[in-house]
Amino acid sequence: MTAKLNVNIDHVATIREARKTIEPSIITAAVICEQAGAHGITVHLRGDRRHIQDRDIELLRDVVTTYLNVEMAATEEMLSIALKTKPDAVSLVPETPNEVTTEGGLNVIGNFENIKNVIEKLKEAEIFVSIFIDPDLEQIEAAKNSGAQQIELCTAEYAELTLSSRASHGEGLKRAEKEIERIKQAAQHATNLGLIVAAGHGLTYRNISPLAKISEITEFNIGHNIISRSVFVGLNQAVKEMIDAISQK
Repeated sequence: MTAKLNVNIDHVATIREARKTIEPSIITAAVICEQAGAHGITVHLRGDRRHIQDRDIELLRDVVTTYLNVEMAATEEMLSIALKTKPDAVSLVPETPNEVTTEGGLNVIGNFENIKNVIEKLKEAEIFVSIFIDPDLEQIEAAKNSGAQQIELCTAEYAELTLSSRASHGEGLKRAEKEIERIKQAAQHATNLGLIVAAGHGLTYRNISPLAKISEITEFNIGHNIISRSVFVGLNQAVKEMIDAISQK
């Protein structure tokens, strides 16, 4: 079975917020992605509101007809917003104020009680819960014990390796292949525990194929590369190209 694609449209809002104006429309972006075949829409509501705003979540909840996945930190503020707007899924992610983007997976082991408490409240509201974590077996087990229904494996290290020309040969290629194997083992372990497995962070048209071949990964969350491509070919075409890239394996 081919993995699903959720398109992260945060950076449509990044452009909008650069001028604090009304365009480009996050709602139009979501509709175009769905019409192009995306299986869902992902957005990250950050504490600093650098791109997605609270109102965006409310509007998207009314418009998205596929699957609305909201990434957020495990805080009381974000929990309150999730319980009010009720997206289809919440993905718990780490967050620090000065980071350019999410820098790695959530430390479930080190924040277990808080994460477990947030998950319990989300599930009581019938919101599906995923946790964004590194491909680490102990963190995966902690995610399972916390009550999460899905994990999203952080592919940042793999993506960084594949951005370099050195990844195509020699030591670079060996490191990239080793990381693919680590992600595969993590996905298999999570599946054996009864968790659904997603993956994302830094993935592109050029590096998605090896991960798309991992049958345990049933969903990808990809944003920056698609939005970047859309500048040149349009959002509809950019989404279709990523779906094709995943399907070709």
